Amino acid sequence: MTIRVAINGFGRIGRMVVRAANKNPNVDIVAINDLVSPDNLAYLLKYDSTHGKFDGDVQAEENGIVIGSKKIECSSEKNPADLPWEKLNVDYVIESTGLFTTSEKAEDHLKAGAKKVVISAPAKSPEI
Repeated sequence: MTIRVAINGFGRIGRMVVRAANKNPNVDIVAINDLVSPDNLAYLLKYDSTHGKFDGDVQAEENGIVIGSKKIECSSEKNPADLPWEKLNVDYVIESTGLFTTSEKAEDHLKAGAKKVVISAPAKSPEI
């Protein structure tokens, strides 16, 4: 069974998630939300100063990036509650902005339709 994953925040952690998922046929990255353009997202994924050049073809399109033949929808939404997670049938959101680290803030991803949220930074709510 393939897990449908969206990434909120395409910094070091978000890019490492894509690199790992690219090697796992059971993980399907369906969306990336970040405030920079798809051109910049593609460049940052393709050329990493620590991990080297991405092993695969990466191209930017108007509303996304393409890895090999796989199109990944990109958005620049500041409010996670407004993201298209339900429409994209997202199973997991990787919350890697460092901004939504309380249960109250991370819950906005659930309101948007994601089934689960994985926070990559230390959580600031005791119940997480």
